[in-house]
Amino acid sequence: MAENPGEHIVGEYLRWIKRCDFVTYNTPTKDEQGEIDVIGVNTSEKKAYVCEVATHMQTGLNYVNHRTREPDNVNRFKKKFAKNIVYTQKAFPGYYYSFMLWTPLIKINKQGSKANQRKDLDDIVASIRTSHGVNIEVVHSRKYYDCLMELKEFAKKETKEMKSPIMRAFQIEGKLKKYLDFYKM
Repeated sequence: MAENPGEHIVGEYLRWIKRCDFVTYNTPTKDEQGEIDVIGVNTSEKKAYVCEVATHMQTGLNYVNHRTREPDNVNRFKKKFAKNIVYTQKAFPGYYYSFMLWTPLIKINKQGSKANQRKDLDDIVASIRTSHGVNIEVVHSRKYYDCLMELKEFAKKETKEMKSPIMRAFQIEGKLKKYLDFYKM
């Protein structure tokens, strides 16, 4: 299955900003059913970045259990990261691991709402820290935007043609803006 644009942005961030030699998308886990959205490997620094990506622009991080119709963010991501941790420790022995959850939008829910995305993120991070001794880096909202701008700035400065459609679009945008600013004078 091909990666979606949100996964592609994360993969390109790992490739160019984190200097990963290899980036894979939708990597199946062998011992348990499922897949990891994006993995980036920086071999010189012996780092593996293991990322789950949720790009929901209307609803934010809003997974629901299909049987009960109840919010399911915490349970879903606890299972995903537990599986990802086991896979990563087997696949990359001797590496430093960075587990990340990327989601551009976290909705601020009304007080008393059944769903609370900000609390869900806190619960996911705390649960994985407690159960596995692993920190999850959450990249959302302003931090996501800053990473996106860092990637766009990198593309703007790159002189060779970038093969990734997203990076090429960022590159074109950056070069075009430079010339449009020049013609204003």
